[in-house]
Amino acid sequence: MLTHSRDMLTRGKLPVDLLKTCIAGSGARDSRVLIGPRFGEDCAVIDIGEQYLITKTDPVTFTAEEIGWYAVHVNANDVATMGARPLWFQTCLLFPANTTETEVHQVFLQIDTTCQELGIAVTGGHTEVTNAVTRPVVIGDMHGLVAKDRLITSGGARPDDLVVMTKTAGIEGTSILAMEKTAELRSYLGTSTLHEAQQLRHTPGISVIPEALLAAEHGVTAMHDPTEGGIAMGLYELATASDIGLTLDLDAIPILPLTQRICQVFNLNPLGIISSGTLLLTIPPARWPELQAAFHTQHIAAQVIGTVHQESGIRAFSGGKPAPFTYSETDELAKIL
Repeated sequence: MLTHSRDMLTRGKLPVDLLKTCIAGSGARDSRVLIGPRFGEDCAVIDIGEQYLITKTDPVTFTAEEIGWYAVHVNANDVATMGARPLWFQTCLLFPANTTETEVHQVFLQIDTTCQELGIAVTGGHTEVTNAVTRPVVIGDMHGLVAKDRLITSGGARPDDLVVMTKTAGIEGTSILAMEKTAELRSYLGTSTLHEAQQLRHTPGISVIPEALLAAEHGVTAMHDPTEGGIAMGLYELATASDIGLTLDLDAIPILPLTQRICQVFNLNPLGIISSGTLLLTIPPARWPELQAAFHTQHIAAQVIGTVHQESGIRAFSGGKPAPFTYSETDELAKIL
């Protein structure tokens, strides 16, 4: 018998316990579905014969800037972290009343241009003008293919693996804050620095496709793309999916001074803001030097931030001493956006 809680949900991901309960119902049984709804795994894996089909659905809700471009990238990222190349994309586009035809054309152009740049075909979708939204919402659906011996999941981390992080924390969140809170930040940052923060979504960028596909070639055991909830939530999801624990060096986690500065303005945790553009991965120590060299050749910054251990739980250290480590399903941006 179902019971209904009076607790009101906050913005962001569903609470972990609620989500696990809800995804327990996965429809009809199908032996071809190797990975279906599962906490910590962002894509489904379907056996289609000689290869696996990887499927992913993700919306863009925190920003309306370049929303079509965003939707393609965030969905492509998750497919790539499975070791697959993103190939097909379709969308559900929801526009509020009073949207202009020019605005609609802009979203379609962003999707078309971005998919062409990434070699992805647009396969269809749905469009609607509705009072259910107050600004455009793009819900993406990305498909890709991977050879059966090249599949990587979030649940493959093994004890003694290194935990590696590419780029820096909060790339996407910093850019969104700079775009959505321009008036408040201009007096703190100045025009040129504010523009630099806005452009982080392009440089270093929110795509992890190059590093994910490169990592898949070098024997990584798990990969995860931290989105809502940031690096902190991404690490928790990876640990939970793999049923292992992590020991983290918080001082080793790269955070741009610009990100720290903006987060200080709004009293936000930089490890808790949406972090598309960063890739989390685990890899045996013996394989790391080769991957590190490959990253260096492609000018991809990467840093070891911890290790994997058998016991569950996340232990964090700063300055060589135990330090608190918190994560939340609610992204820090939800506090102010």
